[in-house]
Amino acid sequence: MPSSNIADVPPLAVALGDPAGIGPEITAKAWARRREDALPLFFAIGDPRSIAAVWDGPIARISGPADAAAIFPDALPIIQVEDAGEIVPGLPNPPGARCALDSLELGVGLARSDGASGLVTAPVSKSQLYGIGFAFPGQTEFVAERCGIGRGNAVMMMAGPTLRTVPITIHIPLKDVPEALTPELVMARARVTERGLIRDFGIERPRLAIAGLNPHAGESGALGREEIDILAPALEQLRGEGMDIVGPLAADTMFHARARADYDAALCLYHDQALVPIKTLHFDEGVNVTLGLPIVRTAPDHGTAFAIAGTNQANPGAMIAAIRLAGQCAAHRARGA
Repeated sequence: MPSSNIADVPPLAVALGDPAGIGPEITAKAWARRREDALPLFFAIGDPRSIAAVWDGPIARISGPADAAAIFPDALPIIQVEDAGEIVPGLPNPPGARCALDSLELGVGLARSDGASGLVTAPVSKSQLYGIGFAFPGQTEFVAERCGIGRGNAVMMMAGPTLRTVPITIHIPLKDVPEALTPELVMARARVTERGLIRDFGIERPRLAIAGLNPHAGESGALGREEIDILAPALEQLRGEGMDIVGPLAADTMFHARARADYDAALCLYHDQALVPIKTLHFDEGVNVTLGLPIVRTAPDHGTAFAIAGTNQANPGAMIAAIRLAGQCAAHRARGA
């Protein structure tokens, strides 16, 4: 995918996530590789001390996004949110969680007001956030609520260089998936995915593929009827609307290279069906993209990695990919506006 021109759109905001995690390190490393990886203009949001604790490169505080362009060539621009308390890499605490939440809140606000062309979110500790009263399953749901979008209308897409997957159900037990699946849910996820591929990826007529739930996509009912009773009615309706969608396909044969060439995104029925292939193929380049929002939002597809925070071992590949993809999506939106 071509990189976006940084002059086309305002800078991206990067919320640093938990100060004790690897978010500050991978953001700093991404800035250090800004030229070789042709990254779009971005600035960080958080406590500058969290970066200084793990990186000895140049940092410059800015008062707003408009100041980022002049600083970016020579230092990592950062908007300071608040004092995160004592910052020890690998040891999260409640003040750090509050700093992460405030950084996220400010990032959403700047993206919604067009001060930033998009938002990239570094990893947070959900357990720490829950301890300070955070009432959302994760950052995605928080961002959706702040954007006025219902949780069911924000769709998670995992994107890598050769594969995009969308889990139709996400963080629920596998035994609950068949009951959670409905034709209405499948159609809603497919419609948001199609619109997102058009708006954020510049694909004029997206090609979608949907996986079956059962082995061999049910073997015509011999191995389960979900494909017949749930997926078939949904697909018939979507095709009637003009959507280019194939399936249900046997999940064990839809992710090899030749199969991936036939679709732009794969709709998967549960968490691991979507995330295993993307993490197998693109573990260090996987990006979490939230579709269906009025803003561009991406995130690296990994966690806080407290065990290696502060050891200079964090791979910035997924953060670099998240920043690059956010810039591309913002550029597509700008051209389509």
